[in-house]
Amino acid sequence: MKMGRPREFCVDKALDAALEVFWRKGFEGASLTDLTEAMGINRPSLYGAFGNKDELFRKALDRYVSEKVKYLSEALAAPDAYGLAERMLMGAAAMMTDPNHPVGCLAVKGMATCSDQTGVVREELDKVKANYETAMLRRLTELRDQGQFPADTDLEGLMRYLTTIVQGMAIQASNGATCAQLRQVGQTALQAWPAKQGASASA
Repeated sequence: MKMGRPREFCVDKALDAALEVFWRKGFEGASLTDLTEAMGINRPSLYGAFGNKDELFRKALDRYVSEKVKYLSEALAAPDAYGLAERMLMGAAAMMTDPNHPVGCLAVKGMATCSDQTGVVREELDKVKANYETAMLRRLTELRDQGQFPADTDLEGLMRYLTTIVQGMAIQASNGATCAQLRQVGQTALQAWPAKQGASASA
């Protein structure tokens, strides 16, 4: 039986390169030429290793979630409610301005640039958003049950407060805001957070 020709490129490195292109340009702004040039492969190799452009974006998004937004899982692991909010806001400020990768947030940029024709991509972004919102609401409920919020606290409202601030920070980062400026936004937002300061990310 004749063996297939082995791939002559590193799949992980190619996927990292695709992630950067999508992050900088959004799904629709990233052409196949942009992607293959950045990945160092031709179109047949792209299709063979990753499927079509939709599948490539899905794989890049999975990599983004697992490697670039760890601050979200770190926030959910905070021992108290104030620490959750602080880790989320300060983690976002650091990640979104890290010089080692594009600024801003891939998910926020993706949602802003998706048209009605990119339904599969929007569906994947919606899933990521829904998963994080569900996990955050679950954790806030646990913290309320521990007495860190009044019993009648609108937890869904708090969750949306945090996510809205983070989304705004992503837009500001894409427009050139520095880490220090975004941290200040986070500090201002924390002043309205109903839970008192306890064990925090900076402690």
